[in-house]
Amino acid sequence: MMQRIGHGFDAHQLLLGRPLVLGGVRVPFDHGPVGHSDGDVLAHALADALLGACALGDLGEHFPSSDPRWLNADSLELLARCVEMIRERGFEVGNIDATIVLEHPRLAPYLPVMRDRLAEVLGVDRGAVSIKAKTTDGMGYTGDGTGIAAYAVATVQTR
Repeated sequence: MMQRIGHGFDAHQLLLGRPLVLGGVRVPFDHGPVGHSDGDVLAHALADALLGACALGDLGEHFPSSDPRWLNADSLELLARCVEMIRERGFEVGNIDATIVLEHPRLAPYLPVMRDRLAEVLGVDRGAVSIKAKTTDGMGYTGDGTGIAAYAVATVQTR
């Protein structure tokens, strides 16, 4: 069995009045990401990690913001399509580890539901999905509330 590792990153500006969707879960908050799709930085970072593990480029190559088909797209659907792409290459998801960087709101109550949603989309057991939330203690764009970021690492293996 061959195993490969990919890394993903995504960041978006936060804007008053936009919904905050992370891992397919709508989090109650007055600010949300500016993006062509729903701006789900967690799903985007995971998609990039999976695509990277299989040397398939990045999310923007497959779902460009210049394409109106992806306007307000559900990022979990985009992630599901990326899972299909890696399966077509003979791989399956092993596990993922991700970190969301955001000062407010506190995400701990929503992480279990995110894990469940992502495990379902990725086709893995919940135990193969790790999601953490971190702050930057007021530093930088995530700390001052103007932005959100996510980092992800994924393993894939041949089936």
